[in-house]
Amino acid sequence: MTVTQSSSPANSGVAPGRGRRLLSSFRVLFDRPVTAFGTSIFLLFLFLAVAGPWLAPYGSNEQIYSDARQPPSLAHWFGTDQLGRDVFSRILYGSREVLFEAGLGTLMALFLGMTLGLIAGYRRGWIDELLMRFFDSLLALPALLLALLLLGTIGRSRYSVLIVIVIVYTPIIARVARSVVLSVREKAFVEAAQIQGESSLHIMFREILPSVMPALTVEGALRFSYAIFLVASLGFLGVGVQPPSPNWGLLVSEARPHAAQLPWSLFFPAAAIALVVIGVNLMADGIKRILMGER
Repeated sequence: MTVTQSSSPANSGVAPGRGRRLLSSFRVLFDRPVTAFGTSIFLLFLFLAVAGPWLAPYGSNEQIYSDARQPPSLAHWFGTDQLGRDVFSRILYGSREVLFEAGLGTLMALFLGMTLGLIAGYRRGWIDELLMRFFDSLLALPALLLALLLLGTIGRSRYSVLIVIVIVYTPIIARVARSVVLSVREKAFVEAAQIQGESSLHIMFREILPSVMPALTVEGALRFSYAIFLVASLGFLGVGVQPPSPNWGLLVSEARPHAAQLPWSLFFPAAAIALVVIGVNLMADGIKRILMGER
């Protein structure tokens, strides 16, 4: 009984401590107007991506021929396109598709780039040289051009877009991770772990990785915003997902020939792309200040 009573307060203090740190970090994202704006925009689109199908008044490809080419109104907040599809509903459905593809692709690139960067920076030698020269060859091409070449090789599909995001952004993330590892691997705590006979995996993922995470987190947030733009760009060019997908870039591409008669069908998807990219970039500044311990 005595042991239970003495250990209970200690255990109960862990969660509140973590909760206070989480709340303090969350406040940093809202303590400056610019960062608060970016975070609010991102959270709004994240909510729309999750709840969009239930909030949308119409189906993503539901055609109402009698309401075709209608301007924004109470019945159709963002108007309708040339086929009578509700633009607002399509943007809601498209938010899930764009954020899912960009988010999952970025997470996969972050994990793969982190692992390869840790190995290259810690092991050095021929492994480092081989990986970095291979990544240099990929980085020699602009991201969009490399994506087009890859899609032309592996075909067009949602999964192909995920593969493209991973291949395009893994080299950048790996180089960021490697640069931090090179500055950390000579630290005293790493040498102490080596003297104690710890394995390379233990040293890389338990000793070095915590020092790499701040830079990787900020880089991941930036890559996420670029991935959103890349997904939309591939949809606009018609080499990513195919119609009738509500991909925002594809919506812009389909609305472009009718821009003079139906400007709303072009403006709202383009505005959604711009807002979410700007929001993520502004939020990344707040994340950087949290990880650097700034207030």
